[in-house]
Amino acid sequence: MSFTSEVKKQICDDVLDTSAAKAQLCALLQMRASLHMNWQGMYLSFQTENATIAKHVFQRMKEQYQVDPRLSVLRKMQLKKNNVYRIQVYDKAQTILSDLKILTESGLHFAPPIQYTRSEKNARAYLQGCFLAGGSINDPKTTNYHCEISTHEEQMAQSIQKMMQRFYLPAKTIRRKNAYIVYLKAGDKIADFLKLCNASQALFDFEDSRIQRDFYNNLKRLDNCELANEMKALKAGKKQLDYIYALEQNENKVEISSKIRHVMEIRKKFPEASMNELCEQCYLAYGEIISKSGMKHRLGKIKEMAKPFLEDADA
Repeated sequence: MSFTSEVKKQICDDVLDTSAAKAQLCALLQMRASLHMNWQGMYLSFQTENATIAKHVFQRMKEQYQVDPRLSVLRKMQLKKNNVYRIQVYDKAQTILSDLKILTESGLHFAPPIQYTRSEKNARAYLQGCFLAGGSINDPKTTNYHCEISTHEEQMAQSIQKMMQRFYLPAKTIRRKNAYIVYLKAGDKIADFLKLCNASQALFDFEDSRIQRDFYNNLKRLDNCELANEMKALKAGKKQLDYIYALEQNENKVEISSKIRHVMEIRKKFPEASMNELCEQCYLAYGEIISKSGMKHRLGKIKEMAKPFLEDADA
């Protein structure tokens, strides 16, 4: 089961009171349902490829409106060839849409009814319905965090975005082909959205994966930094050895103090040592206490003294 399917299953298991259940059903129908007319009159059709959601909508309609929906299973003949679950309501179709404020005298509405989204509890339920109908979340183990809700109605997308911002979720909207996508990219905000939807177990799984992933990323970053520092130290050490060998070959032409000679000997013995390690070895070998800045200064002096001889060799 995908991570998105697991989140939707947990949302379907959430226990809601009557007003919140209607708010959730309203979002589901606005996002996925269609209204039809035939010789029997007006009927409502809802379809999904998710069996859990189909069962959930079927039960919600029976509980809230005491109707007997027809459930049929179709087989897609292209691409993944998944099952498509279609729910059709012939009795009370207009009553249901009117009660949910989707259908009024002015026509069909694709915006959250104030009556069902005024309270925070109902607004949460409405967003649950939106996610059930058109939402998805990348598995947190993948390379990036992404949560989105897709709808074909621009007004619906704008309404979802505003409602998410109401809960301090910085959602953005883009158009993708014939759909409008409301999305979140930040891992912590996706976690807040899962919490908002009462998908507790999915939230724990998401946070656990996110913590592990961030830990390994930080560890890898530190390893890379350490490796880069080691490479830098090796490169610097090689150059310092070149300066030292140049001085030794021309020691009759330049005056080298004992302190400089100590550093030259230590560097030759420990070509890969860091500054701190050179200071420590200098103390062990000669009993001389020298700071890191002092060591850097002496190595700089060696470079300054050796540079003329290297330039002569290049010439």
